[in-house]
Amino acid sequence: MRNFRNKSYILMLLMCFNFFIAQAARKPEQADVIIYGGTSAAITAAVQSSRLGKSVIVVSPDIHLGGLSSSGLGFTDTGNKEVIGGLAREFYHRVFLHYQNKKSWQWQNKEAYGNKGQGTPAIDGADRTMWIFEPHVAEKIMEELVKEHKIKVYRNELLDRKNGVVMKAGEIISITTLNGKTFSGKMFIDATYEGDLMAASKVSYHVGREANRTYGEEWNGVQALVFQHGHHFKKPVDPYKIPGDKNSGLLAGISPEPITRNGEGDNQLQAYCYRMCLTNVEANRIAFPKPEHYNPMDYELLVRVFDSGWIELFDKYDPLPNGKTDTNNHGPFSTDYIGMNYKYPEATYDERAVIVKDHENYQKGLMYFMSTDPRIPKELQDRLNTWGLAKDEFKDNGNWPYQIYVREARRMVSNYVMTEHEVLGKREVPKSIGMGSYALDSHNTQRYVTEEGFVQNEGDIGVKAPRPYGISYDAIVPKETECKNLLVPICLSSSHIAYGSVRMEPVFMILGESAATAAALAIDGNIPVQKVDYGQLKNHLLKQKQRLTLN
Repeated sequence: MRNFRNKSYILMLLMCFNFFIAQAARKPEQADVIIYGGTSAAITAAVQSSRLGKSVIVVSPDIHLGGLSSSGLGFTDTGNKEVIGGLAREFYHRVFLHYQNKKSWQWQNKEAYGNKGQGTPAIDGADRTMWIFEPHVAEKIMEELVKEHKIKVYRNELLDRKNGVVMKAGEIISITTLNGKTFSGKMFIDATYEGDLMAASKVSYHVGREANRTYGEEWNGVQALVFQHGHHFKKPVDPYKIPGDKNSGLLAGISPEPITRNGEGDNQLQAYCYRMCLTNVEANRIAFPKPEHYNPMDYELLVRVFDSGWIELFDKYDPLPNGKTDTNNHGPFSTDYIGMNYKYPEATYDERAVIVKDHENYQKGLMYFMSTDPRIPKELQDRLNTWGLAKDEFKDNGNWPYQIYVREARRMVSNYVMTEHEVLGKREVPKSIGMGSYALDSHNTQRYVTEEGFVQNEGDIGVKAPRPYGISYDAIVPKETECKNLLVPICLSSSHIAYGSVRMEPVFMILGESAATAAALAIDGNIPVQKVDYGQLKNHLLKQKQRLTLN
């Protein structure tokens, strides 16, 4: 009888223990500022929140921090470096400091790298910067910033996009992830490339290209036969499986849909790819792997490009330290998986996983095809086979980048929309919280058949910004009627073509820091983010060495 009572008592204790554990798991984690995202903008926002004395939690859908900056995009798209200030510039200064250590040069002599490994010219003064870096270096710096500021980071936590956002009186009260963790705060920052928290909060947004007439633009919408980069078919190339035979069907990747009029809007997105980190250092190189579901016919169009005389294969093998590259799309048929990402922004997580895997298989297949197929010009193939994936990058992911390059997804529609007029200096920007300077830059959005019966790409735009321009505070806050305590520094309010300039990693870092500063002021004043006094915000940003204008 005593044994029975003892067992019952132990069982009751276990049940109570499990109950309290379950209750603790349901209890929200609380902080002044909740940041959803693991990108470079998320980390700068978190660091700035901490520096301003606010408690902060980063809820990251990713395991690895830094987004594209730590996932292959090491040949930074900067535009005018003078307008990159604050924490963004501090990041690039830390890159410089890293490469001053001889131990950082395992595969290459420091002096052999550009500018003898000394970073940028003397415009930096004592705070020297280096804008080009290996992926693991960026991740290391992000992790150091998190550790130094004692920032809580919850990794691999995907927002419950259907039921995970609780709102009351126009404010987000809490967010819950698919793992069941709940986070409550005073201010929220959506620092994802997709804008998932923004969308789940019922904030207005747009996906795709607006018609030119929407904002009175010239470079938005369809841009057929507009060739501003070299990413088009320069010579006639047949699109059919059997050349000249329309009944044989189109080659892979070519849309059968007729193209619409120039300037018209659509639901299309500029193409995604992975920014591969390659190396030609034999001791650190692995051969291009054969992917799942490999089909050589997927790359038949590339053979025809080479047959047309195209030889620019290595033109975007941009050099990183230690004999590595940031390899980007280049040419009419390259790493961009054109037309295969349209559903990505609104897709479920499972659907996104399929889209991302298809992109990975396509790009791995492309590299494997070029390195093995006998129809590739031998001189180019032999040179390609001196390259491979870097063994010491992305070591827990088969040496493949963690983050696909989401060049654009959702874009908020607020009371203020950045357009090409602001980027091209035709209209003054109110309430600048940072600056951009890159060209209006869009990759191709579709591959189609011309009226003449040849294959062609569409959507590739590159219009230079005449001078750096401000980015308005009003572009990172929603309409007050929709949400009063959310800031959106990545999927900000912008037209498709203006976003082509804004969407650079240094700019995202700048906007992440500025968003956190505004969040702190909103907390201190107990006011909506839309009511933050710009004069006060401006003073703080200038003290943080942000560049708001270029004199």
